[in-house]
Amino acid sequence: MTTTLDRVRAAYRRLAETDRPEVWITLRPQGEVEAEARALDARPAGGLPLRGTLLAVKGNIDVAGLPTTAGCPSYAYRPASDAPAVAALRAAGTIVLGTTNMDQFATGLVGTRSPYGAVRNAVDPLRVSGGSSSGSAVAVALGVVDLALGTDTAGSGRVPAAFNGIVGVKPTRGLVPTDGVVPACASLDCVTVFARTLPQARRALAVLASPQTPPRRPGPWRVAVAPAAQLGELDAGWKAAYEAAAERLAATGAELRTLDLTSFTEAAELLYEGAFVAERYTAVGAFVDKGGPDLDPTVARIITGARDLPAHRLFADRERLAALRVRAAAELGDADALLLPTAPGHPTLAEVAADPLGANTRLGRFTNSTNLLDMCGVAVPSGTVHGLPFGVMLLGAAHTDDRIAEVAALLDTPLRLTVVGAHLSGQPLNHQLVSLGARLAEVTTTEPSYRLYALATDPPKPGLVRVDKGGAAVEAEVWELSAAALGAFTAALPRPMTLGSVLLADGRSTPGFLCEPQALPGAEDITEYGGWRAYLDRARN
Repeated sequence: MTTTLDRVRAAYRRLAETDRPEVWITLRPQGEVEAEARALDARPAGGLPLRGTLLAVKGNIDVAGLPTTAGCPSYAYRPASDAPAVAALRAAGTIVLGTTNMDQFATGLVGTRSPYGAVRNAVDPLRVSGGSSSGSAVAVALGVVDLALGTDTAGSGRVPAAFNGIVGVKPTRGLVPTDGVVPACASLDCVTVFARTLPQARRALAVLASPQTPPRRPGPWRVAVAPAAQLGELDAGWKAAYEAAAERLAATGAELRTLDLTSFTEAAELLYEGAFVAERYTAVGAFVDKGGPDLDPTVARIITGARDLPAHRLFADRERLAALRVRAAAELGDADALLLPTAPGHPTLAEVAADPLGANTRLGRFTNSTNLLDMCGVAVPSGTVHGLPFGVMLLGAAHTDDRIAEVAALLDTPLRLTVVGAHLSGQPLNHQLVSLGARLAEVTTTEPSYRLYALATDPPKPGLVRVDKGGAAVEAEVWELSAAALGAFTAALPRPMTLGSVLLADGRSTPGFLCEPQALPGAEDITEYGGWRAYLDRARN
């Protein structure tokens, strides 16, 4: 059985493999975390629903003993106690690895506004990770931790989820306490959860809060969608991917209806272009006014620019927002959820550097209004476009958190993955599949066109390579898992392993683990054993 200590050691190996130092602000020493893992393993199993789950925490959320920086070293303080959200997850059996990088003072959706460095995307390092909860999302996507906490004022818990192929849950405002969180806009801020699958995220949210979903009118799920003309300019292929997500919902029996998106997009414009941005100055303006070499210039400009906004603008914007809330609620009607792309596109680091304000503004087109309109949301993966993760989000009225999660689950059609080595049942990495909710579907073999090699890795694993001549059948297992879980696997896959198409004995093909050819020189050819388990058995004897 895999212990918490095993999982901690695997996480630190994964940290070394991925080599993404910019993800972290403060990483706890491995020995300290291992000691905590041993103590947790020694406790009775009962009453710990998240026992052994590894957690990362955004750098603006208090973790006892670690500096809370909000992405600004000179702002740092050391809290004596955990934020309530951290304390609740720890009490349920999670172990904190450290605090993660972020757009400074949670002001940004790009993940580049930090003196600790721009956080690179988990799938394509030339693209942004999304922000402001950048490090938390990438730590989950790379498979270093199972869960991470972020915050979301304008989309910071959803945009990074979409860009990195994971799940981001933004609960109803106030459902999860924001005590112990450095505010961005205190009246709008939410603590959010990142996970590789929707069930994982929901288990964590159940520990943090108990959503009370109001009753609904009987019948099929009712999902509102936006007309294509109101989505605005999207990256190439994203409109088709959004429409495909809607079609998948319809195929499950959901009833689709079109709404007018105008009240939502007009509310989104108020967050930064109106007077509500003044609340960011209230939060940290006095500190930013003092200046400092570690202040991000774009963030400082946004916050100090809000200092002199007249009070009458705030009252006018509040009145306008109240009217927009009424219109948006009327448009949503009795729909259970609104389906939207999480973002309109995915920029490169270079594109954001060239236009930091314009690129960021574009990313908030669909997310900026959620908290202003007092809605909850969940961002989930919905396939890929040109090799990059594409995500959609489901939005619902306040306190319908469970309901929109049920609708989001309809998009999670099981996929199949073929494994031949360390992920087989009983092998050291099988827990990675199980923790993602994967289910063993069948035991079979590949078609007789493969060679199997023993690679010098830790833990030991084989490399599967397809050949034109001299191949053989290799023992394999086929596992069913969600699209989100498969995406997480892909992002976290260490070299020299790759994901490709594996041909099975009956002629079917599924995604599966293959090996890069450059890893084979010097590796032992173990094809004659017929599979990884048989090789290990012979090696032991």
